[in-house]
Amino acid sequence: MSERRITAAAIQMSSTPYKPQNFETVERLIREAVSAGAELVALPELWSCHGLEEVYRENAEPIPGPTTDFLGGLASELGVWVLGGSVLEGDPGDAERLYNTSTFFEPSGEMVTSYRKIHLFDVKAPDRDYVESGTIAPGREAVTAKAGAATLGLSVCYDLRFPELYRLLALRGAEVLAVPSAFTLQTGKDHWELLLRARAVENQAYVVAPAQWGQKADGRWTYGRTMIVDPWGTVLGTCPDRDGYALATLDLDYLDRLRAEFPALANRRPEAYEGL
Repeated sequence: MSERRITAAAIQMSSTPYKPQNFETVERLIREAVSAGAELVALPELWSCHGLEEVYRENAEPIPGPTTDFLGGLASELGVWVLGGSVLEGDPGDAERLYNTSTFFEPSGEMVTSYRKIHLFDVKAPDRDYVESGTIAPGREAVTAKAGAATLGLSVCYDLRFPELYRLLALRGAEVLAVPSAFTLQTGKDHWELLLRARAVENQAYVVAPAQWGQKADGRWTYGRTMIVDPWGTVLGTCPDRDGYALATLDLDYLDRLRAEFPALANRRPEAYEGL
């Protein structure tokens, strides 16, 4: 990695309720992405267990725990940063302490931070009702982390619809916004790319959005179309409807020039926003 560039891979997969199968898929895709030049690899939401809510509690783990040990081991072996998508955090016997949690690892294998999903998906979608708060508690803290010269802002899926979180991350220095997701097919086809590009443009940041794709064990469909977007809103890479990854080089010198020449963040007038 040069001083102000980093090559990122956003992994796309269709996770099952069975951890061993998902671990095998993730390891294969991470190794493929690193072989293709990735220095930062990002996984989708709930990659280790997805598709049957009735098994979520029994698959929850403490953090750190076996799943984070697995990701840290890969980060260390391959010498890359790993954004661990999200996993179910908690004690399987404690129904009150379950979180949808994203983790981040340095090339040393050390887990340097974690982020608990703040906004929970409680909606009446076109295909069904979703009540994420039935099993998940909301996080309360915005989180950034360093990936070499880049500052990463963490988020998960439904957070994407709340621009105030991303503005806060940008004001805290985020240059790359991570959005591991499992968007529904019905919402994704109309809103996924639109929202990703909007978050990139309004915050003058790269967006790395790994996603779940395909039909899940409970019959519902996830949209996929994993994407990497640049600060001008240009899509640098995406995935078709299969397991794989999007790969792109994030040029942070370009980002610096854009923010200097088109200083939308600097032109903010926070004194006029007191009602927010």
